[in-house]
Amino acid sequence: MPPMNFRPLAYAVSLSLATALTACSPSSPPAAGDATTQAPQADKAAQLNQLYADYWEGVLKLNPLQATFQGDNRYNDQLPNFASAEFRQQSHDFSTEWLGKVEKLGDAGLSGQDLLSYRIFVEEQKQSLEGEKFPTWMMPVNQMGSTVSYAVMLGSGQVAQPFKTVKDYDNWLARAGRIPLVLETEIGNMREGMKAGVVQPRVLMEKVVPQFDEILTAKPEDSQFWGPIKAMPADFPQADKDRLTAAYRTLIADQLMPAIKKQRDFIANEYLPATRDTVGLDALPEGKAWYAFNAKESTTTAQTPEQIHAIGLSEVARIHAEINQVMAQVGFKGSLQDFFKFMQNDKQFEFKSEQALLEHYRGLEAKVNANVGKLFSLTPKAGFEIRPVEAFRAKSAAGGSYMTPSEDGTRPGIFYVNTYDLPTRKTWDAEDLFLHEAIPGHHFQLALQQELKDVPAFRRFGGETAFIEGWGLYAESLGKDLGVYTDPYSYFGRLQGELWRAVRLVVDTGLHSKNWSRQQVLDYMFANSSVSEPDAIAEAERYIAWPGQALAYKTGELKIQELRKRAEQKLGDKFDIRQFHAEVLKDGSVPLDVLDEKINTWIAEKSK
Repeated sequence: MPPMNFRPLAYAVSLSLATALTACSPSSPPAAGDATTQAPQADKAAQLNQLYADYWEGVLKLNPLQATFQGDNRYNDQLPNFASAEFRQQSHDFSTEWLGKVEKLGDAGLSGQDLLSYRIFVEEQKQSLEGEKFPTWMMPVNQMGSTVSYAVMLGSGQVAQPFKTVKDYDNWLARAGRIPLVLETEIGNMREGMKAGVVQPRVLMEKVVPQFDEILTAKPEDSQFWGPIKAMPADFPQADKDRLTAAYRTLIADQLMPAIKKQRDFIANEYLPATRDTVGLDALPEGKAWYAFNAKESTTTAQTPEQIHAIGLSEVARIHAEINQVMAQVGFKGSLQDFFKFMQNDKQFEFKSEQALLEHYRGLEAKVNANVGKLFSLTPKAGFEIRPVEAFRAKSAAGGSYMTPSEDGTRPGIFYVNTYDLPTRKTWDAEDLFLHEAIPGHHFQLALQQELKDVPAFRRFGGETAFIEGWGLYAESLGKDLGVYTDPYSYFGRLQGELWRAVRLVVDTGLHSKNWSRQQVLDYMFANSSVSEPDAIAEAERYIAWPGQALAYKTGELKIQELRKRAEQKLGDKFDIRQFHAEVLKDGSVPLDVLDEKINTWIAEKSK
């Protein structure tokens, strides 16, 4: 199943979203004109907003998983065969139809949010259609995500699929009963990929088989899919308890486990021998164009892979110089690489237990929340929780990740902390990770975006990766004002976090446009950052699995830092950091050129 943060009509498991747009500032006032001019413009805006609302209703019907993750329970029993050619054609026709309807009205006379929404919508649909020429559907499975792994997350009752009522339990029976068809179709798609030379790198698929093995069980009662039965509400009628228990046993034993095992055996016995030794997207047919598209989509800029690579090298050098200052501050004698090894290997930086790690993060939550008012006047209403990453996916998961809250408020925003291989989870890495994934990073930005009431749903529940991840990385820079980074080692964690995103610019472009091998990437990581071996391997293989996605972070952060510096210089004493952050966040995620114009307008208004 597509991941938690996915473009509704795209089959790809990539998290990257929309491309650069040319739009006026959403803060711009309406154009001047007489009443007869204004009325048709208002009427057009109303018509477009109705089209956007109707479009989003169509999105939720076409892709009911989007509705479920949004907290809309109307389609919780449905699962289209999104692996099929028929679904891809349906998605194509849907995008074409709604693009035509919106473009027929046009943008003449629109301004402010209305113009912004129009141009984002049009560009998203055009980009979705442009991306169809790249056969992502031929590679539906990798170690970062698959129908099987997302099915477990949903069916275990740990994420968006609700299990509170008898109807909820029956909804999952109906939805999960469709999973074998999707898995069978994916096998056919992978066979087509084998014929076309569009296959995953072997190093990724070797990680998938053990993931599947961990999910497969001989007894339904031992399966993660049995979680909802274990947690069945006590007030269910006994007849329903008995019926659902029997039905879930049959579902797991007769449908899910055989289908998962079939895909697992296909991958192990047929697909793995056909996988490739190369790791770059540019090794595939039309791979250079495919990667250039991914880079444009991820960064919302026109920067080429070559330009991004050069920016990465420059940023790595700059941050190394700052780390040298930390080394001098703590009196460390030795090289930069010696310091990296010290930070990774010294026992003082290890957590004593998983519980100690989780308690540390919960302490950070309290500390940061106590200082939020210094920097933010705009904060989300949604709740927030910290949870450990589930065991079955922890080995390949990142150190931390965030899931947005449901729209109805029944599910809070969740910061998932990875406790796997505990000695590699460093105390100095906790503060920057919390700021990025939780508060004031993704939880503030994404929850606020969902809470916007004056923008269309496709903007509230979509997003630009460069903005979203750029904000997360920018949030890491706010630690000292939020009561953390109180010792040099924790501040090193912040620099290491920023360095890591700069390294990504170098290695992602190296992998997919410069013929770098997996080992070259690992060597560069070890030489230039303080990264543990498990993290380095997991991250390198993530970049292989999601070409271009990792470019968004540093690109977006550099733009936000540039805009803050511009505002501080031009406004002087009139600059208010709380107002700046509110201006950045108040319209949800936007392409970086739109953000630039938005802040310029804000600066001009504040300068009066």
